[in-house]
Amino acid sequence: MRSSSTEALSGIKVLDLCRVVSGPFATMHLGDLGADVVKIEDPRAGDESRRYGPPFVNGESSYFLSVNRNKRSCAIDLKSPAGRAAALALAKVADVVTDNFRPGTLDKWGLSYEALSADNPKLIQCSISGFGRTGPDASRPGYDLILQGESGVMDITGDSDGPPMKVGTSIADLVTGLYASQAVLAALVKRERSGAGGRVDVSMLDAMASLLTFNAGMYFASGESPKRRGNVHPTISPYETFEAGGGWLNVGVANDKFWSMFCDVVERKDIENDTRFDKAPKRAANRAALADILRPIFRSRSRDHWLSVLGKAGIPCGAIRTVGEVCEAPQLVERGMVQSVAHKVAGDVKFVARPLRFDDLPPAPSIPPPMLGEHTAEVFEDWLGWTRERLSEFASKGAFGEAAPKQSAE
Repeated sequence: MRSSSTEALSGIKVLDLCRVVSGPFATMHLGDLGADVVKIEDPRAGDESRRYGPPFVNGESSYFLSVNRNKRSCAIDLKSPAGRAAALALAKVADVVTDNFRPGTLDKWGLSYEALSADNPKLIQCSISGFGRTGPDASRPGYDLILQGESGVMDITGDSDGPPMKVGTSIADLVTGLYASQAVLAALVKRERSGAGGRVDVSMLDAMASLLTFNAGMYFASGESPKRRGNVHPTISPYETFEAGGGWLNVGVANDKFWSMFCDVVERKDIENDTRFDKAPKRAANRAALADILRPIFRSRSRDHWLSVLGKAGIPCGAIRTVGEVCEAPQLVERGMVQSVAHKVAGDVKFVARPLRFDDLPPAPSIPPPMLGEHTAEVFEDWLGWTRERLSEFASKGAFGEAAPKQSAE
């Protein structure tokens, strides 16, 4: 358990019934903010993402390690009566319960919101699902690729003459996790006012559809669905990707002031007042012709040259970096965004830290992603004060799987 009392969520207990990505990403953020997150895992195999790979580090999935820091693992068989009773006991003292099962699954196991909150009316339950708790698609399974497509995001991603493309990261899982953690924070504030807990319903489809923003606005205004545009912007030009010597870069000439400065930098004042390009709407309308002029210009010099001269002029620009370049970037390293934690099996585990700071203070040291069931006895001691005998009683009834949890050293 994290010892810092200075973190924003210090003292908040989160009972985490989530697995794979969306839920674990949400609860990791709550743990990053100081909450005591207890991850409930099936004692037979644990979170499915423990087996996602390669790569593995000494048998530990790098995938799992990336979204499960600042948590304790408690192995409980939720399908057994004794396991359910143990989980309900933890729920009595929890502030938050999170899950990302299909709607109705926990109800079948006797772990409905009503059951979880029966002795804890201040409990907040945050449920993540593919399509939400209501509606004709409520029972459908939700996976990132499926939701990227169902939400319309894939239809507007990719080259105009190419197939739909998914975003390069698990954006549906991750943005849903961010919404879920935001919702938990809001529910905690609401509870401070009302004294009562409640349910939070977070749908991956809803979350992804919310990202359509101006694309949805364009449809509502015109009745026509936006088309794939590759890396170009629908209303700003040049605001796209160009190939230069030694790499690629993005350039964002977002207004007429930048356009004049841009023409100076690329030494093409002749196009500044070209009637096709002299105003922002005209540049957007004549994007293809403008791009044909600019492509050979950018190819004529190195990426570093263009980043240097455009940057000095104050024109928005940036390199297309590899993941490796980002993980080693001086800007992130100097801000302490690349951190590491010692894992008992995987060794030194590096990760990109939480992107939030309070009063310019760095986050408290993290605890490593847990081994399966590593903290089972510890959690029941900390949260409920259970004795060795009490643990043994539940263990004998199959609450923790085949192996009984080890008692903490006294």
